[in-house]
Amino acid sequence: MRMTVIGTGYVGTVHAACMADLGHEVLGIDIDAERIASLAAGRAPIHESGLNELLARTVASGRLRFSTSLAEGAAFARTHFVCVGTPQRSDSNAADLRYVDAVVDSLAPHLRPGSLIVGKSTVPVGTAARLSERLAKMTPGTEVAWNPEFLREGSAVQDTMRPERLVVGVSSKHAEGVLRAIYTPMILAGVPFFSTDPATAELVKVAANSFLATKISFINAMAEVCDAAGADASVLAAAIGADSRIGPRFLEPGLGFGGSCFPKDIRAFAARAEELGAGDAVVFLHEVDRINTRQRRRTVDQARGLLGGSFTGRRIAVLGAAFKPGSDDVRDSPALVVAAALQEQGATVRVHDPQAVDNARTVHPELTYTLDVDKACEDADLVLHLTNWPEYRDIDPAALAAVVRSPVLVDARNSLDPRSWSAAGWAVHAPGRPRLSARAAAPSRPTAPVAALTGGAS
Repeated sequence: MRMTVIGTGYVGTVHAACMADLGHEVLGIDIDAERIASLAAGRAPIHESGLNELLARTVASGRLRFSTSLAEGAAFARTHFVCVGTPQRSDSNAADLRYVDAVVDSLAPHLRPGSLIVGKSTVPVGTAARLSERLAKMTPGTEVAWNPEFLREGSAVQDTMRPERLVVGVSSKHAEGVLRAIYTPMILAGVPFFSTDPATAELVKVAANSFLATKISFINAMAEVCDAAGADASVLAAAIGADSRIGPRFLEPGLGFGGSCFPKDIRAFAARAEELGAGDAVVFLHEVDRINTRQRRRTVDQARGLLGGSFTGRRIAVLGAAFKPGSDDVRDSPALVVAAALQEQGATVRVHDPQAVDNARTVHPELTYTLDVDKACEDADLVLHLTNWPEYRDIDPAALAAVVRSPVLVDARNSLDPRSWSAAGWAVHAPGRPRLSARAAAPSRPTAPVAALTGGAS
């Protein structure tokens, strides 16, 4: 089947490549000519496991092409996936729909009867209905459906090719038939297929994100209580997660969530509920957001306390810049928010990340970045672990202890082995967990850098 994918950002690039890999003919469209040229050469604009190989393969096959022309897209296909961004508005918590609206307005004059616009962008409930009315006036005989994405950065290709569920919001059997045909391989493989009205489909995405965000903020709130009570939040999380009604996933005390989805989506959901007169039903989302934001401040405050109440003249190493491992995305990254706050309050901050250094530098150029963990930690008074890349779990804490000035670790992601670090001479602090003091003297400084993570300074 022929289709276009309009918007070649994170969602669009992955969706276009995956649909082509399923055997469809796909035309990716974006106004960014430089990005289109890179994609046409088989180079992904983002770091995502398996995407570069998939993109190169589908471009070489001829099933995936790219263009900057919506008119070309309308002539090429009758099914058009809209994957443009819906950021938070600058003047409120509501979603900014200008890019979605612009696609529909620009595409409509070129559409043929029977064309189907399929939204994948995360939008406030009622958006599909509003766009349907708008489109009907401009191009009769066309439809709007909604097919939300449920991708996790770091596993987006896998999530697209082997999704846990497919949700389509449609207003006709024709639209449902088109989407069933597109996703036939997944449906035949047993993936649950939910066909519903557009409003329900729009709500499924924001409700899922809101539930997961609530679970994350809940366990972080419990970690704060554990800190006050001298209890262990990690054991608490494991114990309540063993309850089949609750489950263990997303019950991991830490720095909280970030990225381009959860923070702005829960705010937009609450704002839309207010518009609908149902604001009281989701008032808890404001507290979820507040708890999440407070985690960042608590980490800064903890670091200040460990350094005697002042950052002036202190060196701090930050491990992690991306908002999560497996991605180079730094949008609303808790790690970068904390790093920037430390620097602003007087510390000298060096940041390491395996993939996100270039993107981080564009957002916070005032920070110092390196691709070498030793250089990040050299003579550091404090080390903060802020993004739980698996590479950091491979660090030799005894070797790194000889690089720093003071072996003090804040494991804000609660994913390093505190006992091995403590045994290597580190004082270890983590959210909701009893402090582990150093249990061995740090070894002498090695003559060679820590090999596990040396990638050369940037």
